[in-house]
Amino acid sequence: MDAQDRLPMGEVARRSGFAASALRYYESQGLIAATRSSGGQRTFERSVLRRLAFIRAASNVGLSLEEIRDELAALPAERTPTKSDWHRISKHWRVRLDEQIAALERLRDGLDSCIGCGCLSLKQCGISNPGDVAAVGGGAGAAYLPRLLRRDPPRRDAARGSSPR
Repeated sequence: MDAQDRLPMGEVARRSGFAASALRYYESQGLIAATRSSGGQRTFERSVLRRLAFIRAASNVGLSLEEIRDELAALPAERTPTKSDWHRISKHWRVRLDEQIAALERLRDGLDSCIGCGCLSLKQCGISNPGDVAAVGGGAGAAYLPRLLRRDPPRRDAARGSSPR
């Protein structure tokens, strides 16, 4: 592979919009691969930019890193993925997106009465959560919010105050 086909960490960070710390994290998780230059600096194949765009889109859809890893493992390692490769793996998202859209519509349509928290602060909650049943076995947070909309917020790197996304 020609050196021109390799990009240094800073260029990949600039072009992908990911922080260098996120790139190192994704590398440690096996989502992307880097090699070391003769000076010891990480360099990436130019095609890593497509993988990073996929990682961003997949995480925005709500795929976990494990799911993203599984999807990326289905891509050919010996060549840059084609449009049909991307189409094949992205079609798995359709059901998830439809479920998220439906959950968001339910949330939108119910916002004026309740956000599903089970707090008993509104009269409506007496109907949705009689006797505070959400307190038993409902789990933490907005117990009646559709599960797809209750995912954990992005993790933050405590030392840098940044997120790997």
